[in-house]
Amino acid sequence: MDGVRGLFRTWIRPGAVTAAQGLLIALLALATHVALFVLSLVSLLLIPVFGVGFALFPVVTALVRLCVGLHRRLARWGGMEMATPYLPAPAGAQFGTWRRFRWVVSDPATWRDLSWLLPGAVTGAVCLAAFVLPVYGLEGVLGVPLVLHLTVGFGYGPFWPIDNLFEALLCFPLGALFLVGGVAAGRWLVWLHLAFARFFLPPTRTAELALRVRQLTVTRAETVDAQAAELRRIERDLHDGAQARIVALSMSIGLAEQLVGDDPEAVRRLLAEARETSGQALAELRGLVRGIHPPVLAERGLAGAVRALALAVPLPVAVTVDLPGRPAAPVESAAYFAVAEGLANVSKHSGASRAWVELGHTDGRLTIVVGDDGRGGADAAAGSGLAGMGRRLAAFDGTMVVTSPDGGPTVISMELPCELSSPRISPSSGTG
Repeated sequence: MDGVRGLFRTWIRPGAVTAAQGLLIALLALATHVALFVLSLVSLLLIPVFGVGFALFPVVTALVRLCVGLHRRLARWGGMEMATPYLPAPAGAQFGTWRRFRWVVSDPATWRDLSWLLPGAVTGAVCLAAFVLPVYGLEGVLGVPLVLHLTVGFGYGPFWPIDNLFEALLCFPLGALFLVGGVAAGRWLVWLHLAFARFFLPPTRTAELALRVRQLTVTRAETVDAQAAELRRIERDLHDGAQARIVALSMSIGLAEQLVGDDPEAVRRLLAEARETSGQALAELRGLVRGIHPPVLAERGLAGAVRALALAVPLPVAVTVDLPGRPAAPVESAAYFAVAEGLANVSKHSGASRAWVELGHTDGRLTIVVGDDGRGGADAAAGSGLAGMGRRLAAFDGTMVVTSPDGGPTVISMELPCELSSPRISPSSGTG
């Protein structure tokens, strides 16, 4: 049984995936590339004709980008990442406007896409062999030629038609040869197509820098807004909480001064109230400080602070930590509050019976996973705390991916680029 599972995992499933990928690539390339190239060329030639091309070319370009985007998705399915290279559209760049046409024409990615259409059609069509050869081999292995020879007559491989039973039986080893060779060749053909596409489709260095500058600009604006909102929250908490209690404390002490010689019992009551008020103000100040930078984070590091968070959650939370050191303080704080928000969402919205947190460090990136077995359906775009987590991580060039199908489980995967310092003697893992 283990041998069958190993064969399925290492050969059958990858072969089936490659065959399906080759079929989809071939169908997409054969059905769209030549037509889109011709449409693009015609729309460019129509520019001098009453300006028809000004309106038509951006529409055709949008179709080209849709087609190329599907190729990028197929490449990711094959384990090859391709970033989207297009410059963001300016405000007011609607279809049919001069601004839209100028944006499309000035984007280098537009011309790279067009230059790839015809070569991509050739390499994509060749990928059809990644599907045809294994299927043809499977036909022989399953004995289809033998069955058809005994009924209606048939041909297979070099035998056209099959004249006798011996030739029909030879279709079994021939089918196995086609199947094994087709799977091996299919992987190479799909890889060759994707490698060729990666030469044209990813962003150029200039485009990457432009996109990076825009991303940093947006991230900086979001960070400034978040910091301003945090400062307003702190000011509001101080004004409505600790400041109000300190004012009440001052009034109680002043009234006690006036009554100290006339009513000692009232003075004692006032002093008791003042002591209680001072304790409440101190507790509120400590809570405010914990919201800015929790003392447990400074004292015990990220691992200990996350465990403390897990103990406060009203359901079992398994915590696994594999950090050979400590991140920088700002990154550590961002990671802590991201985990805190994730666990808060688990408690409030998930309906889960258990949750887990995993911390690790790989290739210069702090990795964080917060998951639960709840009802799922979490959406970072819905304006929940997940959006705040994403903004907090983006300030440090971090990323967040939320996987939450209906019915669960929900898994929030986060990454933060950072280096570690102060290596510990032993790895840490535990259960909360």
